[in-house]
Amino acid sequence: MNNLNFSAEPLFSWYVVALAISGAAMLVLGAVNPGSGLKVGWRILNVLAGLGFLGYAYYLAFVFEGGRYEIFLKAFILPIALIASSVKAIVERGNAKNQQPAPQPAPYDPNAPQAAPYGQPVPPQGAPHAPQGAAPQAAPYAPPTQPVPDNPYAQPVPPAGQSGQAQ
Repeated sequence: MNNLNFSAEPLFSWYVVALAISGAAMLVLGAVNPGSGLKVGWRILNVLAGLGFLGYAYYLAFVFEGGRYEIFLKAFILPIALIASSVKAIVERGNAKNQQPAPQPAPYDPNAPQAAPYGQPVPPQGAPHAPQGAAPQAAPYAPPTQPVPDNPYAQPVPPAGQSGQAQ
């Protein structure tokens, strides 16, 4: 390791190490598909960025002969974002596998007993059913017995013998 001297240039040395670690992490996440469900475009971007970071770390560690160099701390936003995206995709893929599928409705059986509309009795088994789409037969309307004697809000009832109508 030519240029890595943690006692003389610790910032430069740690920068090269950070470039190499983040480049290797991106390369592994892009090249190895651990059932992550990452789209191919994201995997290619991970591999290309990882190769770029590893290449720059190699250049600074072994080829660079001194002089001026720039430290791009903003460059570490990309590996953090790509690694976070990969981990998120892996977690979502794992959660999707653990979820139970929604139950499928049973297929239609025309011979199955049909549920009766509210308030009507269920026809016995084997009784003829109304054709589908036909309106159900409603019971004739019978008005309720009004007014209820102990209901204070009921309409007044004329006394027996008085009809309330002119004769």
